[in-house]
Amino acid sequence: MKQYYAIKAVHPDAILLFRVGDFYETFGDDAIKASGILGITLTRRANGSATYVELAGFPYHAIDTYLPKLVRAGERVAICEQLEDPKLVKGLVRRGVIELVTPGVVLGDNILANKENTYLASVYFGRRNTGVSFLDISTGEFYVAEGSDAYVDKLISNLQPKEIIYQRGCEDRFSDAFGPKHYTYRLDEWVFAEEVNREKLCKQFGTRSLKGFGVDHLSSGISAAGAILYYLEFTEHRRTGHIASISRLDQNDCVWVDKFTIRNLELFSSNGSAGQGGFAAVIDRTLTPMGGRLLKRWIAMPLLDPARIGRRLDVVERFTQDLDLADAVREQVAMVGDLERIGSRIAAARVTPRELVQLKNSLTAVETLKALLESTDDDRLHELASRIDVLSAVRDRIAREVYPDPLNNQIQKGGVIADGVDAELDDLRRIALHGKDVLSQIQQRESELTGIPSLKISYNNVFGYYIEVRNAHRDKVPETWIRKQTLANAERYITAELKEYEDKILGAEEKMLVIEQRIYNDLMQYVAASLPVLLRDAASVARIDCLQSFARIACERRYVRPVLDEGRRIEIRQGRHPVIETTLPVGEEYIPNDVVLDDTEQQIMMITGPNMSGKSALLRQTALIILMAQMGSFVPAQSARIGVVDKIFTRVGASDNISQGESTFMVEMLESASILNNISDRSIVLLDEIGRGTSTYDGISIAWAMVEYLHNHPSARAKTLFATHYHELNEMEQMCPRVKNYHVSVKEVDNTIVFLRKLERGGTEHSFGIHVARMAGMPPSIVSRAKEILRNLELVYGSSEIVPSRSPKDRSRRSSHSVKEAVEAADRTQGMQLSMFQLDDPVLVQIRDQIRGLDIDSLTPIEALNKLNEIKKITGI
Repeated sequence: MKQYYAIKAVHPDAILLFRVGDFYETFGDDAIKASGILGITLTRRANGSATYVELAGFPYHAIDTYLPKLVRAGERVAICEQLEDPKLVKGLVRRGVIELVTPGVVLGDNILANKENTYLASVYFGRRNTGVSFLDISTGEFYVAEGSDAYVDKLISNLQPKEIIYQRGCEDRFSDAFGPKHYTYRLDEWVFAEEVNREKLCKQFGTRSLKGFGVDHLSSGISAAGAILYYLEFTEHRRTGHIASISRLDQNDCVWVDKFTIRNLELFSSNGSAGQGGFAAVIDRTLTPMGGRLLKRWIAMPLLDPARIGRRLDVVERFTQDLDLADAVREQVAMVGDLERIGSRIAAARVTPRELVQLKNSLTAVETLKALLESTDDDRLHELASRIDVLSAVRDRIAREVYPDPLNNQIQKGGVIADGVDAELDDLRRIALHGKDVLSQIQQRESELTGIPSLKISYNNVFGYYIEVRNAHRDKVPETWIRKQTLANAERYITAELKEYEDKILGAEEKMLVIEQRIYNDLMQYVAASLPVLLRDAASVARIDCLQSFARIACERRYVRPVLDEGRRIEIRQGRHPVIETTLPVGEEYIPNDVVLDDTEQQIMMITGPNMSGKSALLRQTALIILMAQMGSFVPAQSARIGVVDKIFTRVGASDNISQGESTFMVEMLESASILNNISDRSIVLLDEIGRGTSTYDGISIAWAMVEYLHNHPSARAKTLFATHYHELNEMEQMCPRVKNYHVSVKEVDNTIVFLRKLERGGTEHSFGIHVARMAGMPPSIVSRAKEILRNLELVYGSSEIVPSRSPKDRSRRSSHSVKEAVEAADRTQGMQLSMFQLDDPVLVQIRDQIRGLDIDSLTPIEALNKLNEIKKITGI
């Protein structure tokens, strides 16, 4: 226990799995925590004469079952192994932590998700700006960037790291900048020292400077990236040969897609499905884990350069035109394993025999894939092929030295190295496999030479293999035989040949394992020397996989190639929502719509229409079509011409943040403020139901002011789709020349509405909310009562909407007059409604007294609203 506590003191914040014989044990608080997470029994054991300590453990061979549960529960796990063979040690066995597994530092396939990166992020708050770095140790992908806190927050939202490290003492700034929902670990300030980390990175990449990676000037970024390498050492991950380069994430290369947009567009998960579904899952037709991970990065970071986008689109178009080529490419891509993670496991000396076989098979498929691309007359495909090195020498050596189907997936158990690789190994295998046959041959030979027909060879633990001769034939025993034991009816002898063979048989298994391990280690070192090339191949295959995925979905769903340019116009004809159209019932077609935006004539489309008519879907589909186009994918439309967009902002759907004390309206305003403070001339803004979380007049005022701001901005005419229930905003078309009114049409038949979901020019004044309530299954009595109230309101106000006049004086007069009419109407109908109340109802008396004391003609609008609010409070509604 002293040994345990000494090791635990080094990793106090991790659950320590302490190897004791055939078990991993946990003690004390770790045992209490582990038993709860893993569902294993919690016991107690004596710890000295007067104390006890909690204990919980599991068999060592079950670690692949239990370790993932601990890590997914957000725990850091230190694995402490026996570093000596207990059979060879007297006293206490030396133990030590061989690996610290954290949510962001994971190599085990049983924890990692196939098509998802597991990034560890590092954030450094510098004097001028903030540095950030991302590393997926399971693939070797290493990125660095620096900029404002907002830009770093965007990158964190895009890449979704599982763990973030940052300097101690910056807790408040981190929480303010990035929120409280991240798994974090703090390190001392000295870990982020720039000069030390610059040297550390150069040593990692085997270079004298970082200029070749284009990151030499990123001082804060270098501080963050070097801290990641320190953290790997701290967590006992020192074999990092697969981390061979680092890439800069430049905000001028990619579209700005912030965390609000990622959530509102449901890019990676469906907001109502607990992390499942989403846009990425719907369009993913990749065939390899590498391709799936790359696709998510392309979604999170669409391109800004039309030329780069065009190169992707060229390949997609070729695959859509040449279906035979596309099928042949898919067949080979599907045979490629996860080269990135195999490479990381080779670097860490943890690759399994079957993974090596998978690597060999993958390289065979990669060679065929390269030949396929080279056989075409397409320069773009030739360019992709030129990036592939088939590593034939690596493939051939694996094929020569490893069985095609190894008996075991652990080299420690043997049965991995092929025949013909090592003569001694082959000889030992013959001995081990055919030992009885050899002994039988020796027995037959000696029987014939000596003339002893009853001679037999046997074995015991005292002196091993021996020859037993009955006393009747004792005189025929050769002099070279050595007598070892005399029995009543026989004698037992050994020979030099028998002892030699005995040594071979008894030591064969152990020697075979040693030889196989040596050959396997040599093979891993040989393959590790080609890791940089292997990782480049992996990147090439992932890219081809993504492009064939785009082509496949384009053929399946009738997507078209978009045209991208440096212009300021977005013109989408007959656009469709890529997710919703896949969920429609069989036989039902998605209703397409046109969207045209520019900065001269139609900058802002004001879209009104009933609930459930499709306004939000139209907004989302526009954003997704633009995002898909700038990823390099074909799009769900009849045609699309897009002037590249640099930022996509959305405020769609209602949400709150109760844990932080933020209401739905507060969250709406925070997101809206973020949009308005970051728009540019190439931005597209999608706003849905702004202001609905507050009172009608407040909501209309805020929405009106936001539209004016977007329209009148001196330098950034952000193209905007504004969906609203406030039909009063249709008046803005008369005041702002680049605001145009549209509505999503419906048809009313026999008191029932039919959603036509077609976008048409002009505004509308009907919301059909009561119809939607009835469709949702609202009790008939409520629907009937709502209709009655609506009729009374329309009698009082002249329509179902409260329409503010452009003139404040007129608005004041109208509001006072409307309130007066409402009160008089209430008085007239009071007699009919009294049956609802007791005549002595104190609430009714209070309301009557409030109304009786009003001088309606002199009421200002704000006084009228305040009085109504007082009456509302009296009723308790």
